[in-house]
Amino acid sequence: MIDGLLMGLENLLQPIPLLILFAATLIGFLGGALPGISGTMLVIILLPISYGLDAIPAFILLTTIYASSVFSGLISAVLFRTPGTPEAVATVLDGYPMAQKGKPGQALGIGILSSVTGGVFGTLCLIFLTPLLASFALNFSSPEYFSLAVLGLTVVVSLSGGDLIKGFIGVGLGLFIATIGMDPLTGTERFTFDSLELLSGIDLIPVLIGLFAVSEVLRKSKEDHTIQQKMEKFKTKIFDSKIVNQIKGTIFRSSILGISIGILPGVGATTAAMVSYSEATRWSKNAKDFGTGVPEGIAAPESANNAAAMGAMVPLLSLGIPGSATTAVILGAFVMHGLQPGPMLISNSPGVVYTIFISLLVVNVLILAFSKPFIGLFSKIMKVPYYTLGPAIVIFCIIGTYAVRNSIFDIWIMILFGLIGYYLDKMKFPIAAVILGLVLGPIAEEEFRRGLQMANGDFSIFLTRPISAVLLGLALIALVVPLWNKYRKKKKTMA
Repeated sequence: MIDGLLMGLENLLQPIPLLILFAATLIGFLGGALPGISGTMLVIILLPISYGLDAIPAFILLTTIYASSVFSGLISAVLFRTPGTPEAVATVLDGYPMAQKGKPGQALGIGILSSVTGGVFGTLCLIFLTPLLASFALNFSSPEYFSLAVLGLTVVVSLSGGDLIKGFIGVGLGLFIATIGMDPLTGTERFTFDSLELLSGIDLIPVLIGLFAVSEVLRKSKEDHTIQQKMEKFKTKIFDSKIVNQIKGTIFRSSILGISIGILPGVGATTAAMVSYSEATRWSKNAKDFGTGVPEGIAAPESANNAAAMGAMVPLLSLGIPGSATTAVILGAFVMHGLQPGPMLISNSPGVVYTIFISLLVVNVLILAFSKPFIGLFSKIMKVPYYTLGPAIVIFCIIGTYAVRNSIFDIWIMILFGLIGYYLDKMKFPIAAVILGLVLGPIAEEEFRRGLQMANGDFSIFLTRPISAVLLGLALIALVVPLWNKYRKKKKTMA
């Protein structure tokens, strides 16, 4: 392994690969920070270019963009309440409120430190524990995936702001949206109303952009913008000893959770961020403060999603199974270059694999070095008057939404959910609960049905498999304990 890593470092330090690494880091920064553009989209756009390169620089380009874009999604999430990438959706919940309090520099500093820590941890696990993690992932089948999704859905208790009814309605709306389109197992049309556009379902990107970005532009257009003046000048402080001591436990737990979820094929960093936010809330002594701008609410999703992004490479490289949407695109790039990911990849193409390892490690160091200058440049957008900035954000949203599937229909979906998000926000509905249902709904549905097929319709399979049973038990406890505490508090008040 040491020889392989040294070989990877030697490959990376060649002029062209090194230049590509720096360029890809900045491209990922820009694409991740701009609303509506994601790492997946950038990788897809640059896939034809990578085909014209040799294998090593091609995969440096694609994997570096992936890693840096997952990080930079937090920038617009904190400053504009607009997650630059789906992985940053949970960062909005506390990052933006902290910025509204006049502390955008602190929020971004926490995000940078957490992202780099999670990314480095995830990369080290990718390098040293790939065989072990891959074999653990093989223990998961449909019942375990379903139970994990159910556990993730219980975060609604934390996100509902004390109003569980609204929280469950929000999750229900997200689950309903996730069912629109063709049934993934039978191909039956569901809620399409004979519309060709709805056959492929409603994509996550326009819904995310609409609920968070467009609705925020609508809301802000009716506000005074004194908060903008507070945020015009700020310094990003990454190392604050008091804050580091406060969040170090959260970063450690969330990084482990992120890598654990990331190696599960098809789950992804977005799910890892949501689940880790949920778990951070449960571990916190001040759970009620989450959503108001607490450091742990930023540290948890950012350390988890960066660790999960690295973890998603584990099943790709060791099993040939993509761990996320972006790694599915990278899988296609391997095939284009005549390489077959799987157990024999390291022995057949050690130069490519170890160079990927080293480049992912280096890009996390570059994130630490380049993030402050980049944020300083990016934050100058805050000096633009909102009557100019708002329409500009909407234009970026429209471009980003259209670029995902080249679909005008997706733009209309974005606008529709922008209006829905605006009115949900006015009625104090937890928008994050809708996203929770939309992200975890398809996983829960598909794996539930596959689990039943495995057991010939026997529901007990979800309880007789140990890992599944433990996850469901944790989900039940997560729901019952807050309800019981609320009941006791109400009873005590009445007494």
